[in-house]
Order: sequence, then C-alpha cells, then structure tokens
Amino acid sequence: MANNSYSGVKNSTANHHGDFGCSLKDLRSLMELRGAEAIGKIGESYGDVQGLCTRLKTSPVDGLSGQPADIDKRKEVFGQNLIPPKKPKTFLQLVWEALQDVTLIILEVAAIVSLGLSFYRPPDAEREHCGSAAGGVEDDGEAEAGWIEGAAILLSVVCVVLVTAFNDWSKEKQFRGLQSRIEQEQKFAVVRGGQVIQIPVAEIVVGDVAQIKYGDLLPSDGILIQGNDLKIDESSLTGESDHVKKTLERDPMLLSGTHVMEGSGKMLVTAVGENSQTGIIFALLGASEEDDDDEEEKEAKKKEKKEKKEKKKQDGAAENRKKAKAADGAAMEMQPLNSDEVDIDEKRKSNLKEKKEKSVLQGKLTKLAVQIGKAGLVMSAITVIILVVLFVVDTFWVQGLPWHKDCTPIYIQFFVKFFIIGVTVLVVAVPEGLPLAVTISLAYSVKKMMKDNNLVRHLDACETMGNATAICSDKTGTLTMNRMTVVQAYVADKHYRNVPEPQLIPASIMDILVLGISVNSAYTTNIMSPEKEGGLPRQVGNKTECALLGFANDLKRDYQAIRNEIPEEKLYKVYTFNSCRKSMSTVLKNADGSFRMFSKGASEILLKKCSKLLTASGETKVFRPRDREDMVKKVIEPMASEGLRTICLAYRDFPVSEGEPDWDQENDILTSLTCVCVVGIEDPVRPEVPDAIKKCQRAGITVRMVTGDNINTARAIATKCGILLPGDEFLCMEGKEFNRRIRNEKGEIEQERIDKIWPKLRVLARSSPTDKHTLVKGIIDSTVLEQRQVVAVTGDGTNDGPALKKADVGFAMGIAGTDVAKEASDIILTDDNFSSIVKAVMWGRNVYDSISKFLQFQLTVNVVAVIVAFTGACITQDSPLKAVQMLWVNLIMDTFASLALATEPPTESLLLRKPYGRNKPLISRTMMKNILGHGVYQLIIIFTLLFVGEQIFDIDSGRYAPLHSPPSEHYTIIFNTFVLLQLFNEINARKIHGERNVFDGIFNNLIFCSIVFGTFIIQIVIVQWGGKPFSCVGLSIDQWLWCTFLGFSSLLWGQLISSIPTKSLRFLKSAGHGTQRQEIPDEELEDMEEMEEIDHAERELRRGQILWFRGLNRIQTQIRVVNAFRSSLSPYEGLEKPESRSSIHNFMTHPEFRIEDSEPSIPLIDDTDAEDDAPTKRNSASPRNVTPTPPSPSLSPTPSPNQNNNAVESGNNHLYVEGNKAAGTPSAPGSPLHSLETSL
Repeated sequence: MANNSYSGVKNSTANHHGDFGCSLKDLRSLMELRGAEAIGKIGESYGDVQGLCTRLKTSPVDGLSGQPADIDKRKEVFGQNLIPPKKPKTFLQLVWEALQDVTLIILEVAAIVSLGLSFYRPPDAEREHCGSAAGGVEDDGEAEAGWIEGAAILLSVVCVVLVTAFNDWSKEKQFRGLQSRIEQEQKFAVVRGGQVIQIPVAEIVVGDVAQIKYGDLLPSDGILIQGNDLKIDESSLTGESDHVKKTLERDPMLLSGTHVMEGSGKMLVTAVGENSQTGIIFALLGASEEDDDDEEEKEAKKKEKKEKKEKKKQDGAAENRKKAKAADGAAMEMQPLNSDEVDIDEKRKSNLKEKKEKSVLQGKLTKLAVQIGKAGLVMSAITVIILVVLFVVDTFWVQGLPWHKDCTPIYIQFFVKFFIIGVTVLVVAVPEGLPLAVTISLAYSVKKMMKDNNLVRHLDACETMGNATAICSDKTGTLTMNRMTVVQAYVADKHYRNVPEPQLIPASIMDILVLGISVNSAYTTNIMSPEKEGGLPRQVGNKTECALLGFANDLKRDYQAIRNEIPEEKLYKVYTFNSCRKSMSTVLKNADGSFRMFSKGASEILLKKCSKLLTASGETKVFRPRDREDMVKKVIEPMASEGLRTICLAYRDFPVSEGEPDWDQENDILTSLTCVCVVGIEDPVRPEVPDAIKKCQRAGITVRMVTGDNINTARAIATKCGILLPGDEFLCMEGKEFNRRIRNEKGEIEQERIDKIWPKLRVLARSSPTDKHTLVKGIIDSTVLEQRQVVAVTGDGTNDGPALKKADVGFAMGIAGTDVAKEASDIILTDDNFSSIVKAVMWGRNVYDSISKFLQFQLTVNVVAVIVAFTGACITQDSPLKAVQMLWVNLIMDTFASLALATEPPTESLLLRKPYGRNKPLISRTMMKNILGHGVYQLIIIFTLLFVGEQIFDIDSGRYAPLHSPPSEHYTIIFNTFVLLQLFNEINARKIHGERNVFDGIFNNLIFCSIVFGTFIIQIVIVQWGGKPFSCVGLSIDQWLWCTFLGFSSLLWGQLISSIPTKSLRFLKSAGHGTQRQEIPDEELEDMEEMEEIDHAERELRRGQILWFRGLNRIQTQIRVVNAFRSSLSPYEGLEKPESRSSIHNFMTHPEFRIEDSEPSIPLIDDTDAEDDAPTKRNSASPRNVTPTPPSPSLSPTPSPNQNNNAVESGNNHLYVEGNKAAGTPSAPGSPLHSLETSL
C-alpha cells in the first residue's frame, strides 16, 4: 500500500467514508487554502479545529489511541507519509551508459571489422602476390584461428563494461542506503494515548497530534491546535522570505517542508506523503512518476533554451522556482526567492554555479586525465601512422609488388590490426581509472566514516575536510557534554557555592521560584528516570531547561505536579527563546484578572531589565544600576570564571488596575522585572576533547570557539579545552566588540578590518548567528595568508544554517541539532562529539593520499605500456603487448588497483603534517621521482627482453612474426614480466612520501592483499591456459621463476630510488595543479543546465573559450593578454600549464559580454542577513548592471586577490566580487564522474 496512488485512494475512500467524517479529497482541498479563506472554510464545514478533530476521530489533548488497527486503517484511507523515490537506474541502463565510451566503441568497431576479415580466404595461388608478410601462415589450422583475436577483444570489452557498470551500480546502491539511513534517523514527537512519543517521520498518519518546536522541519501538512509565538519560514514553498506568523485566529495552516523559526505548538496532521503540499509538488516535478516523457522534456527544454536566449530576462518566477527546486531542493530551502525577475535570473545563475562546480580534487584529476589523454591520443595516432607507412613502404617499395585486387582484404586486415594496436595504446594511455578511484575511495571512506560517527551527506565534503585549516566550533554539546546541572545559586541575598538545602530558602521565594521554573520552560523538556539503576537521570529536550528542572527536583519540589495543574493550554502568552531575545517569558492570568509574567535568560541581559530584587524576608527591595554592578562583580563573574553559564530568573506582576497591557509591545512588557535568583549551570568539558584539539593544532588546524555564552564562561572552557593556552596573546572578544571593529563609519563590513582580527581570534562570545556567518565568510574570503583558508563549522541551531552553508564543510549535530541545521550541513555528527571531527580530517587526508598512491602506480604503468607499444610497433612492426593483453593490463591497473589502493585505512600519522592546501599539485616531486625511476627501470628490462630475450632464454625469437602466426614463448615472457613488474610496483605505490618500509600495515588492508594475490592467480591462468586469445604459450617453471624474480627486483629498485634525495633532482616538476576558479560565461552556463555538474574536462577541451582569470591587478592581466596572443601560436597548446595562459577569445567572440555575467554571484545567503540587507541586494537596478561594456582587456573581471568586501556591500563597484562558496563544495551530491574518454 506504500505507493498509494491518488486515484487508488479515491476509490477506497468511497467505502471508508462512513468511518471518518471527511474524505481525503475534502482535506486536500482544505489544505490548498490559506489565511482567512482557510479559517472560513473550517468554520463552515467543521465548526472549528475541535470539530475537525472529532470528525477525524482524534483528541486534541490525548491524540490518537495508537492502536495498530486504527493506524493501518488511516494509512489505507489517507495514505502513508512517504514520497516514493525515483526509480534507480537498472543494471542494463548502467551497462548501456558504460558502452557509450568513445574508445570502447572504436575498439568494438575495429574488432568487428577484424572478425569479418579473418573469415576471408584469398585463393592460394594469389597468396604469393601479396608480399612476404602475408605469406608466412603455417597451416590452415592456424589461419582458421584468425577470428580469435577479434572475438577476444570483444570479450574483454564486455568485461570492462560489466565491471564499470557494476561499480556504478554498487555506488548508487550505497548512496541510496545512505539516504534511507538519513531518513530513518528523522523522528518526530506526536501525542498518542496522552503520551508524547518520538516516532519515525514515515509513521505519522492523518489525525495525529504532533508537537512542533523551534528548528523543526514539518513532516506533513496540518492545522494549528495551539501555538506560542509561532513563526514559520515558508520560503521553500512560496518563495517569500519573511517569516509567517501562525495563530489560530489569523492563519492556522501549516505546510510540510517548511521550517519552524520560532516558538512552539501542536498541530493536527491533515495530509501526509503524496497528498501533502510537498508531495503534490514532487508529483508535478515527476519525481514520483516514471520518467517516460523524458524525450519530450528534452525537446521542450531545447525550445525553451532558444526562447530564453532571445528573451533572456523575461522568464517567469514561478517556472524558475520549480526548476530550481527540482535541481536542488536542499539548497533552495535556505534561500528566499524574491519574485523579482532579474533577481531570480541572477539567483539561478549562481545556483547553477554553486551546484555545478566539481570538488577540488575531481577538478584537479579530470584536468590531469585530460592532459594525459591528449598525450595518449597523439602517441596512438603516431603509432598507427608509422605502422601503416612502414608496411606500405616495405610491401610496395622494397618488395616492389603491385596492388593486387585479390589481396585487398589481406592488406585491409593488416591496416585493421595496426588500427587495433593504435586504439589499445590509447586505451592504456587514458587513465579512466582515475574517476573510478576517486569514487571508490570516497564511497569507501563514507561507509567507514559512519562507524566513526560521521554521516556524510555530500561526498566531496569528506575530501575537502582533509584540506581544512580552521574549525569554528560551538561550545555547548560539541566541546562540552551537553549535560547541564545547576551547581551554584544566588538566592535571597546569599551566594551558595553548592545547591542550597530547601529549608534555607524562605517559603514565599521558593514558591515563586519553582512555579517560574515549571511553567516558563518548554513542556517538551523533561527529566526522566535513569535507564539503568543508579545511573544519572535522563534529560530530554532543552538542556538548560533540564538543568533548571533538575534544580527544582533538588529543592525537593515536583515540577510535574505544577504542570499538571497548569497545562500548556492555560498559558496566557509565551515569548519563546530566540537568538535576539536571549530570554524566554511566560504569562499566567490569575483568578482576579491580574497577570504574572515569569522570565528567564542570560543573566547580564536580564539583570539590566530588573528594577527590584527579592530579599531574604520575601519582600522586594529596589535594585539600582550600582547594585547590579556589585552583583556582576561578586556573583556573576566568579561563576563565569569557573566556566559556569549564568541564568537569571525573574518575574513581573501586572495589576488589574492598569488593565491588560499590549502584549505586542515587547520592550514595555519586558522591563521593571523583579529578580528572584541567579543560578550557575555547569556543562563539563568532554574528556576526549582536549586531546582532540591538541591533535588538530599539531595537524596545522586552528580551532576557534564561537558561542552565545558569557565571555568569562567561554574563556574558562576554552582554557580547559586547550584552545587558549596560558601565555598566548590570542584574542577573546564579544560579538558586539567584534562587530564594532570590523565595520567602518557607515556600518559596512570591511575585509581589511576582519583580516586584522581573525588570525589571532580564538574565542568569540555572546555572538549572534550573523556574527558567526560574518566570521566564516571573512576567513574564507581573506587573502592575508598565501593559502586560502578552508573552514569547517559546527552548528546545531536553526540560525546556524547560513554559516553552515557558507563554510567549506558544515557539521550539524545529530542529537542536539535541529532539522534546519542538518539540512544545511555536509556532514552530520551522530554523537555530537568534537573528536569525531578529527576523525573526519583523518579520512579526508586519507582520500587525498589514496588518490595520490593510485596516480603514482597508474602513471608508471601508462608511461611504460605506451612507450613499449609505440617503440615495439615502430621497430618490429608489431606491438610486443597484444590488444587483449593490453586490455587485461588496463583492467588490472585501472579497476583492480583503484580498488586496492583506494581502500587503505587511515593512520594517526596523517595528522602529523600540515594541510595540503587547495592548489597543491596532485603529483609531488617525490612521486614524480618514483614514477620516472620505476618507469625507466621497467623499460630497460622489457627492452632487454624484447631485443635479446631469445638469446638469454635460448628460445625462438617472436619478432617479425607474420599475420596469423601462433603466439611465441618470447612475447609471452615479455607480457608476463610486464604484469609481474606492475604487481610488485603496486606494493611500492603504497607509500608516497618516500618512506622506506612499503610493507608497513599491509595486512590491515585485506582488500589490497586479496587483489594482489587474486591478480597473480589469474595471471598464471592466462599465461598457462590463455592460449591463442591472449597470445600466450605455457611457460616452464624456470621461466616463471625468472619472470617473478624480475618483478620482485622492482621492490629492491624502489629502495634504491627512495635513497636519492628529491632535493637533488632539480629538474623534476610537479603536476596536476588545482583548477583556478574559472569564470563561466553566461552562454556556457545555459548549455550546462542539463549537465549534472561542470565537467572540467569538457571545459578544458574548449579551452579557447575560457577566460583564465588570475591577475594580481589589471596591469598583469594586460601582460597576460599579450602573452595569450603569443602562446596561441605555440604548438604545445594542449600540454602547456593552464595557469600560464590567459585567453582573450571570449572578449572577441562575445562583444556583448557583460561584466556582470562573469562574476561569481554573491552567496545567496547574504541576502537574508538583516544587517547586510540593503547594500547586498543585487536587484538594485543600477544602470551598471545592464550596460554592455566594450571588450577591453583592462576591464578583466578579475576579483583581485586582496578582495575587498565592502566594495560589494556598498554596491558601488561590481568588479570586486567575493568568490562563491568554495569551489570545492557543490551543493548537489557529487554525481559520478562521467567516464573520461567520453569527454575526449
């Protein structure tokens, strides 16, 4: 019944209509109304919400009974709370995709031609006319076997395709498993049988009464039953960025997929799954239907694109919103869409950019692979040409034969054979294993990271984490245990160092205190009995409130009895806690019509609003500013310096005589309070944190603490953790001070000012979410250090969303985190523990190293195989390594080796080095030394065997064999030695930093051992029994021992290479630098809409059209432009380092190229920040935005490295622009790298 399609449900409602007082259709039409209309409709059809509850057979207080039969029936009638996912690609579809690979297609065609020709028999008489090469076929039996090579190539192509498809398939499966795990972890609080229980979101049914609170992502549609100060962010559905206030009188409709930004309440669930608003939208987007109309869609898209190019700025907001939503639901949720058209277009563009940019590592790899591929293409073309020329010269010139009609098929057969050799050179040269290695490595790491309490939502976050240079961490729950207890109190004029005995507190004060604690806290917060005998009581809900409730229990009072007396429905008004108020207040109406309000909040903020103080006698006395300063010095600062969080509890009476106050005038309400008590709450530091922080500092990562707490508390905790060390001159500052120092006279943020602060800043206290975002953005955009900083941020609150999104890697708390924070994050910490972040760093660095190991191995094989095939073909007119053998080598080195080397487990030693940085080359000079060293050694051995092998082993020479001659021992030995050299070199490749012991920890990696061993077994089978298809002959034990010895010698040679200091080899260059953040012209963005992500390879291939922006200032850019003109005449265009070229092609081809187009759009989140609001809005339609600029090189839209934030914020200069979210983190889940040759 899961995929209850709408029509199916409609039929079933007919029979069940009698059971429930309203049908699915009624509820669906009700949920489409808003505001006054909705209230009118509820009143007209059901009387009120109470009436609707009765019809749905539920109670607003006790909820559903929770009987399985009732729940199942509701699922049957109203559907389940599931939106069926898109169907995964079938294995056959994946096979078909793998077959699209260009090189494979070429091979298939060549193999089929070769197959066809092998069956052609020219009459024997004519054989002699066809030249010596064709004449030497021994007997018919051999000639019959001519088809085997073609068939073997086809077979190996099938193998390669199946392996690729299987890899894709398992990756897809893993990803789905991850998704479902994330979904299963989502629980929601509902009332069933009068008890509040947490159930999985998918179990929610129509008629449930759900409790909603700050930070929730609503799982279904519903109608508000009771709410306190409830504000909802509906931008993900309506595009309106303003928070919508929800009340029973004005607008009680709550929609699924929207976020609770403030307050709390209860709602009656009225629509779930496919019938909820989100479900309906999904159905429209076709996510829940079969994609049978894909073709039409594509056609439509093409048309649409043409129209768009004609009238680019006129696309309607609505269609766009849908598209953006489809493209990236998660990313959209944080970003309000204003329906201003220009704005939308800008937003879409920047959304595309954010989503489409591949991760740093994939960018580097793809680029490297393309460069290698180009070189391979050139080599293979030369090989084919040389072979053909040699053959033609030998046959028609040296032997002087005429072209004979009957011989044509034989000649063609030769040409096909040469062509196949050429293609196999190309196949070996193109490292299609690279993308595979990245994917395997990331997928493997992600799976293992689950065990280390890291739930990775975006694959590349894992690799970005390896480059992290700064972590901005919350205090509560991440560095501390998040188990709060009241340990000190100042009550009735006395400071108690421990919780006071109940008899020491006057009864009148005690009553006020306990009543205030009980009602002025979320009723979802509770202290439960411990799970184990003698354990600590369990804290549920907000931990600070739990501490206060625990304090009430310590005073031997029962808070639950008071709550039962005053249920939530009787609270007159609630001002819930939010980051601006930093306090919470609850108003009770007394029997005589007067009101009493209880408040609690951060002590230094609430004390400023107190004008009286309760004394020991139970009377109030005046509380003057002078008394307050005394209290701060004598009570609050001593508490804070011990790392305690101080909370003030106060109340205020509104007498009947003054009438009812205006509750919306918050400032008038929250003044002249009477202070009851100040408590000090302890949240102990997690025992494993100081050690984890030490590891971070040793690994070159700066840890900063960003907290909403008092500065003294923060400083004390930071010292305990080791973030602050005694005697360091690091800064601790409060949010206010930070804001004062980073803004100029006009109140705009200046990057230079941030740059003066952040390098020394270690603790930011009393900070608002905007401060956190400003700090993260300031560090990321800073150019003080030569390396761009890579920042990780932890967050748990709804308001941390912008900072989590802005950071290179956002960590959300799995236990304490709100849904909004999880939605914005890249990795979820399932145990909320800082030391798990250190594990993530380790895994990230490990991914990088695994890729480097694989590269070192891969490139050695590439270089050797290509050179052997090339020189062998040129000298002996036949490649020593046959097509099928090459494909086998390709399989070993690509697929198997990527599996073996990409699954090395991380070691602690990874944390002993500094981060690599974003533009460190993939292939360091040490690796280059290893690649060249081993390459030369292997070539020497292979060529020795090729030219004098027959004398060494005393066997027949295999050189100059005619077309269909049987395989020779000579060439089999070469093939075998070659493969064994690779196998032993795979062990060498395990170390890339020049370590001596290559066997270190080899048995920790079972995959590696089994792959090396397995490959060896298969190699024996191929050589001994492969016969004709593999061009092999069985070898004797002696010959095998010699081959193995030669292979083993590469380990000894490796030791020799690692003895040579890299420093002495000045000529070595590193390779595989990062891609610069390229600006992408609008036209290209348009074309890229359909692609999953920007494929750097394809862009690399249209290099002429890409502007490489990288000037220190405009003058340098002009020099570059001149160089570009020169270098475009250079023959090595493709192989040159991309950084050295700057192309002016774009300016020439698009004279209308607007500066606006090429700037990376400002991160959208800034638009929602209150303080940056006015200046940042992009749709201030200043003429600058629209005027076409003449193509002038001096106006290159280069963000100059000392980027200047205020230039953007003041909106007066569109040339300086902040980079988008780090190039490394697209918000879309990294889609598999498309096989590389496709892009060739």
